[in-house]
Amino acid sequence: MEEKKGAAAAGKHLPISEWDKEDRPREKMVLNGKKSLSNSELLAILLRTGVKGTSALAMAQQLLQRTDGRLSGLARMEVTDLQSIGGLGMAKATAVMAALELGNRMLDENEADKSEYVRNVRELFKSISHKIIDLPHEEFWMVLTSARNRVIWKQCIGSGGITQTTVDLRLMFRAAVEHGAVAMGVAHNHPSGDLTPSKSDKDLTQRITNACNTLGIKFLDHLIIGITPEGKREYYSFYESQTL
Repeated sequence: MEEKKGAAAAGKHLPISEWDKEDRPREKMVLNGKKSLSNSELLAILLRTGVKGTSALAMAQQLLQRTDGRLSGLARMEVTDLQSIGGLGMAKATAVMAALELGNRMLDENEADKSEYVRNVRELFKSISHKIIDLPHEEFWMVLTSARNRVIWKQCIGSGGITQTTVDLRLMFRAAVEHGAVAMGVAHNHPSGDLTPSKSDKDLTQRITNACNTLGIKFLDHLIIGITPEGKREYYSFYESQTL
């Protein structure tokens, strides 16, 4: 029995159907609850089956190894990236992508169910980061707040390629005026994980600052958001760097 459990833990020599009942991810969830499963076990349930010589759990572990064990790294992948792993066809790859997207949409629902406030840099990061931090392309977002710091509007206002995006300041400030915003903050992501602001980032920040001063709108900050090579979810703040 102990030898069989060892094989199950390795996830390579026996199909999951031959594991001890308490070791099988689906049965383990029923017996002990979803919180008892590791990330790889949850992914194995999505994959359902493995391929000859490799269990679903082993395939899940291979997926996570590609991203140093981080689910956020998986979310940044495309279906074709997942299919590059042996035995992972379109059905399995799209199932994983669908589950990750459902998680993102749940976060959006949670936001919609309660009032959101942005009073400082960390709250601005929290408000926008989950929407753009794992994207493979750049997006530029704007948050508008009331006199009491409540978020009254939040929207993507620019989308581009891997290294840059285009932002129309006229659309930005038309939205700010139409919503009666007292303050605004903006953020965009750097898919490379290098959060160093480019010259165009600095120029855009200065133009936004000047326009806010003219219209009497408080400019909270411009954040550059990304996942660093070390896997940390970080930001660069123009406000904290004292360049605003």
